[in-house]
Order: sequence, then structure tokens, then C-alpha cells
Amino acid sequence: MRHTAQSRRLRPTLAVVAAASGLILGCSQYQPLVTADLVRRQIDERVPVELRGAVELPFELDAATIAAVDAVISPAGSENQRAEDVVAYIFSRLDLKYALTPTRNAVATHRTAQGNCLSFVNLFVGIGRHVRLNPFYVEVEDYQRWNYADGVVVSRGHIVAGLRVDGNLATYDFLPYRVKGYRDFAPIDDVTAMAHYYNNLGAEALMSGDAAAALEHLRIATALAPDFEKGINNLGVAHLRLGDTAAAVALYERGLELNPESVPILTNLARANQNMGLLEEANRILDEIEDVNRTNPFFFVYRGEAALAAGDSALALEYMRRA
Repeated sequence: MRHTAQSRRLRPTLAVVAAASGLILGCSQYQPLVTADLVRRQIDERVPVELRGAVELPFELDAATIAAVDAVISPAGSENQRAEDVVAYIFSRLDLKYALTPTRNAVATHRTAQGNCLSFVNLFVGIGRHVRLNPFYVEVEDYQRWNYADGVVVSRGHIVAGLRVDGNLATYDFLPYRVKGYRDFAPIDDVTAMAHYYNNLGAEALMSGDAAAALEHLRIATALAPDFEKGINNLGVAHLRLGDTAAAVALYERGLELNPESVPILTNLARANQNMGLLEEANRILDEIEDVNRTNPFFFVYRGEAALAAGDSALALEYMRRA
């Protein structure tokens, strides 16, 4: 679960962590890099007042979890020992099992002993900080996850935990059944990590057919991180599902300003144009995606469904093969 990484494999923003590691010399000198109060102030600055009551800190531990951890892990050991103890606690004592959905906060992950990648990181960060370590969230940028349903693409990221242990940078992952071939890591702050958390909740609500719940989660995600491309895409999908095509198009256009070649956003914009009867524009967008030969399989599924609806079964089969 642990992968040692040299600093060259992580972006320069990790220098903040490296510089601060000198603070971890003993229990009396420990200072957290991030405090819950600081994160809450950032939430108050970014999230509309009507949504703040729905926002939680996904890494925060409750009294029962803290008591369980304190019974096993001593905060007085070396950094390396505490890091090993956290991993052993989660995967051996708790025996955490992988479950794709739902994405859980640290408390729910501990209570159920189940969770996905982000659920694990929430728990790892919460426990690690409690035992006087300074773990942080890391986004894997060369691994993407998509879901496709009802003609739209829902997008999510992949998050791992990062930690400096005895001068070495290490990542801690929970992604079963997959060779860890990704290399492009970027540390993210807690607020951005929370945007991923609410984006996951929104994506799961979309896939289960609850567009209203998805809308609230995704409004929080994009308030926390206004330039979060995946959140913008999924918020557009929520509006599209609720019949507000104009709002969806506005979001997709905003997302394309951030990334003009985003296949999920372009695909969903094409769907929005089809909903408005702008078939020529929709086809132009789809041809544009195909011209740049992107690898998102759901784009080809979408084109296959469109071809099948138009009665061209041969073309539909070709697109399905390409998917």
C-alpha cells in the first residue's frame, strides 16, 4: 500500500511539506501543517451560506474512532513507526475492505471497515494527523475515472495519501486489482480534497438517479474549488438531468475555458446541443473529439448509441468496438 517516492516525482509544491518536516522532532514540537479551524474558515469564505450546514470535514474523527486508535497506536514512537502503525491499524486490525461506493468520510470508513480510494485516504489522513503525523492528499493526474449513463459522462479523480517519513516522500494507496502504473502526482490542499469528496458524492448520486442530491453536492464541490474541471462537468450533468439545459451549457463553456480538449465536457456539451435541437452543432463537436483521437471509451459508446438510434447498425458496431 506504500510507495516510496523521490521529490522529483512530486510537484514543487511538496517543498512546503519538506520544509515543514523539520518541525517534527518530538512530541512537544509537533505542529500540524493544517488545522481544522483553518479549513473551516476557508469553507466559510467559499461556500454559500445556505450550503455551509451540509459541509463536513471528511477526515475528521469522532470520539469513538479516536478511542479505538488511542488503544493501539502510541503518538510517542518514531515517525516511521507511527506511519507503519497507521497502515497496520487500517489494513490488519480494522481489515479495511474495498467498496467502490459510497465514498465515505473517515468515521464511516472506520465504522463499516469499507471504502474506496478516497474513503481510505480520509481515514489515513484523520488517523495520521491524530498520531502527530502530517499526511496530506495527493491527486493522481494520469489516472482518470469515468461513468457513462443516459448519454452523459460523469467524471471523477483518483486520490492517494502522501506523507514524508524519515526524510522520504511516500504515497499510500488503496486501488485493488490494478498495477500502479501512474507517475503524475500533485499534492492538493484539504479544501481541494474536499471538493473531490463532494464531487464523488455528486457523481454517485447522478449514477443512482438522484439529480437533486447531486446538485447540492456538486454546488459544494465547485464552491470549494471553482476551477475544478470534474466538478464543473458533473454539475452541468446535474443541471441537464433536472432539465436546465441553459445552465448546463454555461457550465460546459466555462469548463472548456479551463480545458478546451476535455472529452467528458465536450461529449456532454454535444448532448446538451442535441437536447436543444442543435444537431449540426452537436455533430460538429463530436467530430472535433474524434479528430483529436481521444481515448475516453464513453465517447465511442455515445457515438455508437447515436448511430444505432439513426439506424446505422454497422457504424454503431464499429464505435462499440473502438470503445
